[in-house]
Amino acid sequence: MAAQISMEDIRDLEFHLSTRKQWSDDPLFSEIVAQAEYAIEQGVLPERIYQGSSGSYFVKDSSARCLAVFKPKDEEPYGRLNPKWTKWMHKLCCPCCFGRACLIPNQGYLSEAGASLVDRKLNLNVVPKTRVVRLVAESFNYARIDRQKAKLKKRIKEHYPSAHFNRMSLPLKTGSFQLFVEGYKDADYWLRRFESEQLSPALAKSFQLQFERLVVLDYIIRNTDRGNDNWLIKYVAPKVLNLVGGTGGKSMASVPRAAQPATQVLDINGTLSTGRPDAELIRAAGGVVPMPASMAHDTPSKREIPSASSNSSSDEERPTTSTSPQTTIKKEADWNVVEAPQIKIAAIDNGLAFPFKHPDSWRAYPYHWAWLPQAKRPFSEDIKELVLPQLSDMNFVEEICTDLLYLFQQDRGFDKRLFERQMSVMRGQILNLTQALRDGKSPVQLVQMPAVIVERSSGSRFFSFTQRFQNKSPFFSWC
Repeated sequence: MAAQISMEDIRDLEFHLSTRKQWSDDPLFSEIVAQAEYAIEQGVLPERIYQGSSGSYFVKDSSARCLAVFKPKDEEPYGRLNPKWTKWMHKLCCPCCFGRACLIPNQGYLSEAGASLVDRKLNLNVVPKTRVVRLVAESFNYARIDRQKAKLKKRIKEHYPSAHFNRMSLPLKTGSFQLFVEGYKDADYWLRRFESEQLSPALAKSFQLQFERLVVLDYIIRNTDRGNDNWLIKYVAPKVLNLVGGTGGKSMASVPRAAQPATQVLDINGTLSTGRPDAELIRAAGGVVPMPASMAHDTPSKREIPSASSNSSSDEERPTTSTSPQTTIKKEADWNVVEAPQIKIAAIDNGLAFPFKHPDSWRAYPYHWAWLPQAKRPFSEDIKELVLPQLSDMNFVEEICTDLLYLFQQDRGFDKRLFERQMSVMRGQILNLTQALRDGKSPVQLVQMPAVIVERSSGSRFFSFTQRFQNKSPFFSWC
């Protein structure tokens, strides 16, 4: 008894092989996907994330350690199997206000992968690696008929072992597979801390550069859903590397050491640390700061203060001759070499980007980072050196468009005309960004520039580009 292979099964197999081929040059990513598939076979199923408006899942390995976040295409807000009933009611009762009119419906998984592609092309390193993957698990949201068909095939196989089916399990789901990042918290949490606790100059500079990379990414892909709750910040506290002893010189034992004025620095973890006056200079240079080992535990509340009774020892324990305090110094204080703190940004939730037109109906979908203090500072020379030479090259821009074409055309509903409109918006965003970088503008001045569309038209031998401005503005500009 054999079942015929349907055309849908053949298309699924071809798509599965094509997606595998796309990241075959990334052995680390392939290994992570293989671990996820093996864990599902062993019964460690993906766990649904109950936040958000679409079906998304934590994918784990066989030891239940989180590997990635998987967002199936058919469980997006526009998807037919979206498990969130609130979005279903929203779509059913108020379809005119559902979704974003500037985005292509049900292509959020491609937007997630496209944002990662742009991030890799520009070496921004703020988006966790994301690619299109196909997975199957019982914890995903399936239609009842699919589950019944899978059960029926299993029963037939039990009664007729010779029966052959092309696919015994539930249908594979296509979606974005974004690697999980550990140690990060919502940006809103750290931004509130930064308002009351000042960062060191070196750490503030590092955060500013990371923030500017986020700005570059969001502006190029025209992210319509960037709030302070869907990008992450990770703070790595200083770590003690090794212990460095004192000089140990006998000639220094009799020389009184001048007291160093201590400075107290409040780090973003809310703890006080004491350092030498030149500690900030060392941090600004990106080096490591030595600090006494006793400072980690020798706080005023824990320091032992000798009492009067402690001096009432026997005559044998007392020194026979009077000595000065300077000559009683036997050993220099031990110092710790401390690694400088680090701060990193992760740009997640990029599924509502790459619009085919600038927002022009009800809402403007602004970038919420534009209200932060970091957005009021001009772009640094570091970000200019990183992205300006590449974005100024039109061949490089078209290379990004070509790579996005190969990615987006995987979707069965791919429309070449709409894709060209998406790229026209992206080219206009890149044009504004390069001009703002050259003019020394700030991120908030960048988002205030007029919306530009750069359309490509093919001639006999070369492509030509036409620039135009969008005149229509959304009704609400603040949301």
